Amino acid sequence: MSNETDRGLSGGHNSRAMTEADLKEAYYQMVLIRRFEERAGQLYGMGLIGGFCHLYIGQEAVVVGIQMELKQGDKIITSYRDHGQMLAAGMDPRGVMAELTGREGGYSHGKGGSMHMFSSEKHFYGGHGIVGAQVSLGIGLAFANKYRGTDEVSVTYYGEGASNQGQVYESFNLAALHKLPCLFVLENNRYGMGTSVERASASKELWRNGEPWGIPGMHVDGMDVEAVRAAAAEAVAHCRAGRGPVLLEVDTYRYRGHSMSDPAKYRQRSEVDEVRRNHDPIDRVRRELLERGVAESELKSMDDKVKAVVLDAAEFAQTSPEPDPSELWTDILVES
Repeated sequence: MSNETDRGLSGGHNSRAMTEADLKEAYYQMVLIRRFEERAGQLYGMGLIGGFCHLYIGQEAVVVGIQMELKQGDKIITSYRDHGQMLAAGMDPRGVMAELTGREGGYSHGKGGSMHMFSSEKHFYGGHGIVGAQVSLGIGLAFANKYRGTDEVSVTYYGEGASNQGQVYESFNLAALHKLPCLFVLENNRYGMGTSVERASASKELWRNGEPWGIPGMHVDGMDVEAVRAAAAEAVAHCRAGRGPVLLEVDTYRYRGHSMSDPAKYRQRSEVDEVRRNHDPIDRVRRELLERGVAESELKSMDDKVKAVVLDAAEFAQTSPEPDPSELWTDILVES
């Protein structure tokens, strides 16, 4: 997968390389997301998670690479495939998992579930179940940043399945018109529910979809955390400088179905196996660290640490009490 760019952005080629410490942090965060999602899938299969549950397995390099270029105060908003963004933003795995199981200790006190949890402390604004709806909310967050006179950026994630929604193009127009500090991240995992992007989109270069409004576009391999971070560094700097929005398309792949109820019969098992074998983002970083001389035992120690965190989160999610019925009447109106 090649990096492509338009309108003066280099596609990340000129950005600094990741240090060994950076790669270790990326490895830990990606493994945390992967193991967390695997355990969430297990809990769903046991009937402990109800409703919808969309897993991020395979796409970890996208959010981890971008998050490494953000700072305190930057806003994050995404769709229903949101657990990875939450963990990368620093939200407590206990609170995220407990929300999945509908418990009092969850971020939305057990009332939101997988698709609807938020953290004002971590500037994470959801989790949204309506396809493309978060894009227009994302430019609202960017407008707030500009209105307040900060250099904070709004990172707005959406998938290729939402890329041709009318509200997305309306958001492009407003973001460009007001030069809003919004980084649009288009996670192209090839399939919008069960439909291939090749069958659903007349535009084949989605990173160019902002061109009518003069929005610079970038295209990067989303299975390579170093490439994602490099592209994010340039895009975020563009937004912080007050030069307006950027559209970053990241080519990625989800190993599981659209949601836990999707058997994914619209693609061949061999396709999934080929991506896992040759393009897995965690394996790529693991190989890089070993080539740099990091001991296998150190990586094993990191794996064990992640395992302990996820086991603790799963236990908490099963032992935290269910919300009191009185919670039905909270978080409805703002009380002075």
